[in-house]
Amino acid sequence: MQGIARLFLRDRAALLGIALVMLVLFCAVFGEWLVPFPEDQFDAKPWQRLKPPSAEFFFGTDGLGRDVFSRTIIGARIALLIACVTVFCAMVIGVPLGLIAGYFGGATSQLIMRTTDVFLAVPQLVLALVFASVLKPSVVTAMIALTLTYWPLFCRVVYSETRRVSVSPFIDALQAQGAPPLRIIFMHILPNTLPVIIVRATIGMGVTILVAAALGFLGLGAAPPMPEWGLMVAESQRYLPSAWWISLFPGLAILITVLGFNLVGDALRDIIDPRLRRSR
Repeated sequence: MQGIARLFLRDRAALLGIALVMLVLFCAVFGEWLVPFPEDQFDAKPWQRLKPPSAEFFFGTDGLGRDVFSRTIIGARIALLIACVTVFCAMVIGVPLGLIAGYFGGATSQLIMRTTDVFLAVPQLVLALVFASVLKPSVVTAMIALTLTYWPLFCRVVYSETRRVSVSPFIDALQAQGAPPLRIIFMHILPNTLPVIIVRATIGMGVTILVAAALGFLGLGAAPPMPEWGLMVAESQRYLPSAWWISLFPGLAILITVLGFNLVGDALRDIIDPRLRRSR
């Protein structure tokens, strides 16, 4: 652990990523106590609509008079909720399938991996749009659509890692001792695949937030009046270019969050596989 901490401290990009992620997490947890108008996440105030950024409204107000700063900060909770639930559910589906396919092989492996290949052959956003269009727009719809498109990535990386670990001498020794296959898979192979799972999950947080914002922007994710970043950008289109602040700040929030998770994920990947480590 001390070695990992030293590598993180020497990597400025990783430190920046951690700082950005912690900032977004802080806003998600304490957002309602930080913002000046927490009620503006839902309540319209038409008498103060389209006010530019000022000392009273840091990020201005939107077309319904709601404080953009308050909605952007509170929106961090929705973004992280969607990302955490999606990545967790994708892991629950993809990791066991990857372990089973990688260990047993044969027809079971072929069925799982060919199904995975079908999902991976279609761009994630396109596939998410297909799933989301079947259901009523909501945060839950976005989670379901993103989960159904992201589990194949976990399955693929876990499959590859399981194939590598399953030919190790200690696995042969366990098989010779008569250890049950499920015990070998979940007690011995799974711990050895955790590093790649953690990296994929970290990078997946950023990707999921970006795709969730795209679904919200297209009207297939969170529904009004939720303070979801993609939805906020979509609602600002009718007021551009004069009321530029309505779309600018939610867009910057998406950029900062995705950048933070990507930087942390890249740093973890470099630490786990020294061959990929960036020159410093």
